[in-house]
Amino acid sequence: MNFLRGVIAGQAAGPQPSGAETIQKLCDRVASSTLLEDRRDAVRALKSLSKKYRMEVGTQAMDHLINILQTDRSDSEILGYALDTLYNIICNDEEEEQDESEDAVTPLPVSGKHKNVSAPDENAQKQADDLGAQFTDTFIQEPEHVTLLLSLLEEFDFHVRWPGVKLLTALLKNQCTQVQGVILVSPMGVSRLMDLLADSREVIRNDGLLLLQQLTKSNAAIQKIVAFESAFERLLDIITEEGSSDGGIVVEDCLLLLLNLLKNNSSNQNFFKEGSYIQRMKPWFEVGDDNSGWSAQKVTNLHLMLQLVRVMVSPVNSPGATASCQKSMYQCGLLQQLCTILMATGVPADILTETINTVSEVIRGSQVNQDYFASVNAPSNPPRPAIVVLLMSMVNERQPFVLRCAVLYCFQCFLYKNQKGQGEIVATLLPSTIDANSISAGQLLCGGLFSADSLSNWCAAVALAHALQDNLTQKEQLLRVQLATSLGKPPVSLLQQCTNILSQGSKVQTRVGLLMLLCTWISNCPIAVTHFLHNQENVPFLTAQISENLGEDERLVQGLCALLLGICIYYNDNSLENYTKDKLKQLIEKRIGKENFVEKLCFITKHELYSRAAQKPQPVFPSPEQMLFDHEFTKLVKELEGVITKAVHKSSEEEKKEEEVKKTIEQHDNIVTQYKELIREQDAQIKELKEQVDSMSSQNEQMQSTVTQQLSTIQQHKDQYNILKLKLGKENQSPSNGQGDGSQVNGLQTEELTQLREEVEELRKQQTLLQTQLGDKDALINSLKSEAAQAAEAAQTAEGSAGGSENTELLKELEALRSQVQSKSSEINQLKTERQELVRRAEAGSSDTVPSSDSSIDTAKMAELESRLAAQTTETERLKGETKGLSESRADLEQQLASATSTVAILQTEKAKLQTDVQESKKEQDDLLMLLADQDQKIHSLKQRLKGLGETVEDEDDLDARDQTDDDDEDEEED
Repeated sequence: MNFLRGVIAGQAAGPQPSGAETIQKLCDRVASSTLLEDRRDAVRALKSLSKKYRMEVGTQAMDHLINILQTDRSDSEILGYALDTLYNIICNDEEEEQDESEDAVTPLPVSGKHKNVSAPDENAQKQADDLGAQFTDTFIQEPEHVTLLLSLLEEFDFHVRWPGVKLLTALLKNQCTQVQGVILVSPMGVSRLMDLLADSREVIRNDGLLLLQQLTKSNAAIQKIVAFESAFERLLDIITEEGSSDGGIVVEDCLLLLLNLLKNNSSNQNFFKEGSYIQRMKPWFEVGDDNSGWSAQKVTNLHLMLQLVRVMVSPVNSPGATASCQKSMYQCGLLQQLCTILMATGVPADILTETINTVSEVIRGSQVNQDYFASVNAPSNPPRPAIVVLLMSMVNERQPFVLRCAVLYCFQCFLYKNQKGQGEIVATLLPSTIDANSISAGQLLCGGLFSADSLSNWCAAVALAHALQDNLTQKEQLLRVQLATSLGKPPVSLLQQCTNILSQGSKVQTRVGLLMLLCTWISNCPIAVTHFLHNQENVPFLTAQISENLGEDERLVQGLCALLLGICIYYNDNSLENYTKDKLKQLIEKRIGKENFVEKLCFITKHELYSRAAQKPQPVFPSPEQMLFDHEFTKLVKELEGVITKAVHKSSEEEKKEEEVKKTIEQHDNIVTQYKELIREQDAQIKELKEQVDSMSSQNEQMQSTVTQQLSTIQQHKDQYNILKLKLGKENQSPSNGQGDGSQVNGLQTEELTQLREEVEELRKQQTLLQTQLGDKDALINSLKSEAAQAAEAAQTAEGSAGGSENTELLKELEALRSQVQSKSSEINQLKTERQELVRRAEAGSSDTVPSSDSSIDTAKMAELESRLAAQTTETERLKGETKGLSESRADLEQQLASATSTVAILQTEKAKLQTDVQESKKEQDDLLMLLADQDQKIHSLKQRLKGLGETVEDEDDLDARDQTDDDDEDEEED
């Protein structure tokens, strides 16, 4: 202890030791002392010297300090001193010194941010930064050191956890990528850092936010891990607790961390949307009626919140994800809330500008959102559409430049892929829809187009060009617009007025805007090209502008004039004799020269501002003078530059041949298209026929089930009949003596009964034969069922069928069966009649044959005979009833069989019709295939002729691949 007091207080006698010597002694003390108190005092002394002697402490004491962190984990105080010392030598930010006496209590800072004090010399600050990076490299040479630091963050003690958070933040600032890699592979590394957000001590939580900001910079893997550790939920809760936009710097830190997690990270954006966190953003933008006195922190917070919304709907995101977020923002009312801020009063200019940009990207390409925005009215008297109010700001030269750019971007996004909105804007310029009592969007655009302010000219021209983008109908409609230039003079068309201003030699910005409007207007619109060429002064003006040797500023105007003239050649329909394609190319060759023309045309894409404008849709320019190119126009230039160059170099003969070939190919393509449509129709018909076959098959299955039920019923009747037959046979095989006597008494009745039994037996045999025939017919029905199930296959193979003849034979056999059943029924009736006659005769004979001498004996015999006769009569009646029941069941079966036969006949007819249709379809398809083969052969021969003439001919696969590549390039440039 005396040694340390001497070091700190100094000694009165003798020379004072230098800082390096003192630090060396302290390091030795830390390394060699066995008492914890001595080591703690030595580390505290190193901490007090670490700011003044940063280099010496860093080079001599770092290893000892790291060893303290590893060995003295039980003492939080020495750990805190060691972490503070390491932070002082690694961190490049200078802090206010704090009194750290042993008896003093360490004060808690209010915020986790540190004040940056500017160094007196930039070189000294640079050296300090290099020193911090050097010590950081030394510390992270061993990844275990970072892992050790992460483990110390689990300590709840404030004096350990807070310095550990600051030290890790400093390491990330100096060597972000390397430290991120170590934390990423460390088990539970990111999870430990996420626990800092749940710390009840605000200073640790706030510095934890700063740590996570550094950790998530430009590392998608860590961003995903942090997001799936419930970061969105925790951050949004903190923002709500701190007061949302009215909160302090903690809200700003949370928003910055959210931006790090979501920007350019599609996975986290999708997770944010699917977690319904977009809905929780709506309360942020609920501003009151009194918008005066916005604090600087509130402006910063709201600005970051708007940026967070823009990240979710940025044009660089995938179209599907952007559309989904736009839909969610409309459904939850976020878009409506933003429009409320847009139309509110007292909102600061920078917040209003950012809100306009945010609304722009929320409605860009979304028809529902664009329709809602078109319905928004400003709270004025009378109410005006929000679009009109914004356009008034755009053409007002007294408004801030960034605000005017934001309004232009909003107007462009409103018209992006919105043909309905384009039509509404152009309609405000047409004579039939102009209202003199109100200001319309068209009037504001015309006013800005012809005002004295060149920036208003440019903005109005670009806005009007977006109203015509990819919309041939509106390009033709705009040709009807007439302008009254002055009193007493006839009105002139808008197209003519634009060329008049162009020829008057206005500012470069104005002429560039007008040329972009004209190029967009007449491109892909032959009628507009004809109207432009109809003015005899336009072509001479363009050729004069292109052929002159002007300064650097005018070269861009010359390139745009060349582009406009090239569009007149490429989209010319040769309706004007004086300005056909050939004559315009001859004019270029004589007045300008083809090489010079192409050189001027190519200057557009070489311009620096062209490359800047082609990067993203939002018009962002450092100054109004550099506002020359529009993003959509750069895409048009890229599309037309090559085809115009090729069209200018082609001769008239080559063009004629190419046109002939194109016409021939178009004709062939039309024929092929017609045949393809015919084939599609036939495929649809075949599909419909297959469905019909399927339905018939299902019906056949139902009929088959019905037949099966009928067969089971027949089998039951057969069983009943066999039982009756067995009973009757037993009675016939057990004759008694009484029956013999009876037969002698009445021989005629016995013979007739025997004959009746024989006839019944014969009827049974015939019934069995009929059952066999019915089984054969069942087998035939099963075969017809299989043929119906194979109707779809038979429709493809078009094989013949012999179902009709089988059906005819079946009907004949059924008629024969019916006649046999009727004959048997008549025989049964005849037998019944004979049976009744026999009974009557038996009764009469019994009364006549009784002798008088043996009356008692005869009476007994007669009684016995009468009882036998009664039994026989009863048996006969029973047999008659059973025979009648069998006849009725046979009649029912015959009726059901007739119904099944008729259904089979219908199926056979439908099958024959389907086979005929399939044969016709197959024949037509064969004819089509032969025609397609002939057309392909002709196209191939034409392509060979083109190749023989020196033309480059690409196959359809190459064209499809190139179209796909061009679409991808356009999407990338649009992003």
